[in-house]
Amino acid sequence: METETQELVSWMRGHDSSVSSISVHGSGRYAITTSTDTAQLWDLDTFQRKRKLNVRQSVGIQQVFFLPLSNTILSCFKDNSVFAWEFDTLHCKYQLPTAVEGSALHYKVFAVTRDGRIFVAGGKSNHLHLWCLESKQLVRIIQMPTEVRAVRHLEFLPDSFDGGSNQVLGVLSQDNIMRFISIETYKILFVIGSHEEGISTAAISPNGRYIASVMENGSLNLYSVQALTQEVNKPPPPLFKVVEDWPKCKSEANKLTRRVTSGRSEQPWKSKGSKIQTRLLKVQMNAPLENKENELPGGLNKKRLQALLKGYGEYPAKYRMFVWRSLLQLPENHLAFSSLIDKGTHSAFVNIQNEYPLKSRKLLRVLQRTLSALAHWSAIFGETPYIPLLAFPFVKLFQNNQLICFEVVATVVVNFCQHWFEYFPNPPVNILSMMENILAHHDKELLQHLIKYSVTSQVYAWPLLETLFSEVLTREEWLKVFDNIFSNHPSYFLMIVVAYIICSRAPLLLCNQSQDFEYFFHHRNNLDINTVIKRAYHLMETTPPDIHPQRVLDDFMPLTKGQYPVFNKYPKFIVDYQTQERERIRQDEIEYLRERQLVHELEAKAQEQKAEDEAFYRKQELLREAEEQRRKMVLEEEEKLAERRRRLAAVRRELKVKELQFLDASRRRFLKYQQDRRQTELKRLDDDIARKASMREQETAATVQDIEVRQMELESQRQLFEQRLIKDQEAITQEMREEMDERQRKADLEDHIVQRWIETDREERQKAQMVAEENLAKAEQKCIDHEWRLQALYKLRSDDEDREKRYEEIAKLLHDNRVKEAELLKAMREAEEKKWEEVTWRKAQLEEEQKAAAAADKHRKQFLEDEMNDALELAEKLQREDGYFERLRDLKSRRAERGVEFQQVPKSANICLNDLSASQSSSHTSLAGRQELARQEWELMAEVRQLRQKLTARAQTRRPPAHISPTRWTT
Repeated sequence: METETQELVSWMRGHDSSVSSISVHGSGRYAITTSTDTAQLWDLDTFQRKRKLNVRQSVGIQQVFFLPLSNTILSCFKDNSVFAWEFDTLHCKYQLPTAVEGSALHYKVFAVTRDGRIFVAGGKSNHLHLWCLESKQLVRIIQMPTEVRAVRHLEFLPDSFDGGSNQVLGVLSQDNIMRFISIETYKILFVIGSHEEGISTAAISPNGRYIASVMENGSLNLYSVQALTQEVNKPPPPLFKVVEDWPKCKSEANKLTRRVTSGRSEQPWKSKGSKIQTRLLKVQMNAPLENKENELPGGLNKKRLQALLKGYGEYPAKYRMFVWRSLLQLPENHLAFSSLIDKGTHSAFVNIQNEYPLKSRKLLRVLQRTLSALAHWSAIFGETPYIPLLAFPFVKLFQNNQLICFEVVATVVVNFCQHWFEYFPNPPVNILSMMENILAHHDKELLQHLIKYSVTSQVYAWPLLETLFSEVLTREEWLKVFDNIFSNHPSYFLMIVVAYIICSRAPLLLCNQSQDFEYFFHHRNNLDINTVIKRAYHLMETTPPDIHPQRVLDDFMPLTKGQYPVFNKYPKFIVDYQTQERERIRQDEIEYLRERQLVHELEAKAQEQKAEDEAFYRKQELLREAEEQRRKMVLEEEEKLAERRRRLAAVRRELKVKELQFLDASRRRFLKYQQDRRQTELKRLDDDIARKASMREQETAATVQDIEVRQMELESQRQLFEQRLIKDQEAITQEMREEMDERQRKADLEDHIVQRWIETDREERQKAQMVAEENLAKAEQKCIDHEWRLQALYKLRSDDEDREKRYEEIAKLLHDNRVKEAELLKAMREAEEKKWEEVTWRKAQLEEEQKAAAAADKHRKQFLEDEMNDALELAEKLQREDGYFERLRDLKSRRAERGVEFQQVPKSANICLNDLSASQSSSHTSLAGRQELARQEWELMAEVRQLRQKLTARAQTRRPPAHISPTRWTT
């Protein structure tokens, strides 16, 4: 995206899953995007992908990023392995070794110092692994506090003077609190976030001055690192008067200056800085001995601080908190404070937000905790109404360190609020009277003016005391005032109140109404605070001892170490009575609230019961209406259903009538078809009878002519006998050729038979479906057929009688021809015997070949017969009741008869004339059935062809086809 025009420059696609991190090279030319399954290197000049890092799905990538100030890419995987890659060549430079045994953790987050030397990794543990990338070794393991169970984010805090070797690490844990620790001293320097106001994510500015955090409630908080580190600052090297008086101190300061310029940081959290400071402060031991009472913790001196304060009017803002802690001599009793905090929120401050509504929830929470700790420390503070006003300025100032805040408030109460609680619950009349005496001594006119308008010290002095000037001064003015208050005797606090009143005499003298006086002491006024401070010092010096507060007030006494002192300077019976009354009122309130809650609950239950009753009756009414509506709908549906049924019954009757009409028309059409068919059959039979009669006459005439031609042929055969002997050789050759042709024809016949067998099987399967219809038709058809068959048989019988007479005449003629043929055959046999010996040895050779062919033919014929028999038996079994295969059984019997006829055929190629004449005679006698035989033979061949096709298909499925040599059939 272009930031100025807010336009899309490029869209870099390539990741299949969401991108978890983006790392940009120091030159700004390259970037690495990381997802769980891959990391991709992009060229930001062309917005093109240069390289891609793929890993196994079982491993996964945690993060891939550039190391600062180098050309090294660091890749961290989910199996805790860390690899360093050279950016230019993308070759692996090194791999960090496995962590020591027992210290392994699941790495989730990572951080690197700006110089790229230290690498920190954390995860689901309260341990942090600190690696040195130069030595590739794990240098130390940092253990976080026990409340840290997992680390969500790591980031080093930059420093302008550490040369990139960052020493402060920010750790965001699972409790949404970010702790900043020193990796040298292993101490927590400061903390941001809390359980009530947790941090979702945080980022540190490049210069290390600010921390931005996104909170769980959606707000964005911006923290100043300088403000966060003020209360933990150690005293700086004394570069003022101490070093100027002694040359040795100057040399030490020069050494410090050189170390700072060499790149070492003088931040307060570094231990080395504090050591240098200690050595410098020891130089003061050579100075003249002073009052030990002026010695303060941390090597400071109260007299010198007072002198510094008088010279500059205030302490340096950078070191003010440290100076205050030294002046007040805070004990920092962590255990005692923790015990007070652990007691929880005091009952008096549970609803403090109602009385003091603050915008900052954090400030309100710190105020509530501080006041509760004060109330648990001493019961008077739970009953004092002005204690929140007194503590609020310090709470706002020390809100990031609640221990310091509590101890500062406790110290102020113990030392600067002496004798305040003796007249509880009334204001401190003794202190106010003391201040009135001081005012009367230094400005009697102003006091008379105040008395004139009935303005007492509770109006002009008490508001300043109970609020500690927080209502009438700005922040900077308030800090200046308390710089002087903490640096002087507790009586100075009263003197500065009187000084404020005296310095405001001009506007006060102009006021003449009590509301004006009250407004003046509760709001800021145009007053020079430096003048007030100087006037307070003047009052401290010029006030007579008999009315000086220093006579009544004790000297400053810090809080004791270990345990806080007992604070009981108040009328205990009044406090106890108020406490009891408050507890009684609280119990009454609780009881009232409980009873009111019960009443509300009863009212709510009554309302709920009423609502339930109304809902029940409404529901019942709706159910009744719905039931009535459904009943009407059911009645309508039943009426519609009855109407549909009536319509359906009418349609069924109409369809039934149409069906009956159609069946009647079909029956009539079938009867007409049967009549037409019968007439056609009768006509065809008449035509066949007439045609056969004419054919018989023609055959008889042809037979007579054949006999005459045969006689002529016998004469010509005598003449051609010698020619035939010469042509025997050619005849043998022709015979061989014919034999080969015969074999081919037989092979074709076999193919034809198998094909017919296969076709028959298929036709039978198709016809099997029509059997039921055919059987039904056959029952009627047979009755009709038998009638006209009887008529046809009567006509055929008369024809057969006429034919027998003609056959007797033909047989007589044939007998005469046989006598003559016998003589001719006798002569031919004599010539035949001469040639027979020559043929014998040829025939022997031929028979050997024929035997081999016969064996193959026999095997093939037997196979075909077996398959045909199996098919016929199966068909007979399936259709035994219908008689569907009667015709096939007839064909089978005919084939058996034909096989007998084939066996009767002579094997010799030379046919004798007597046999020929006999066959001719028999052919004349069976001439009438020749056509019928031809038709049956054609049907048999078709069936055999179908059977052969079926067997071939079955054999191909079981085994590869075998080669069958073309042979001829033998008998």
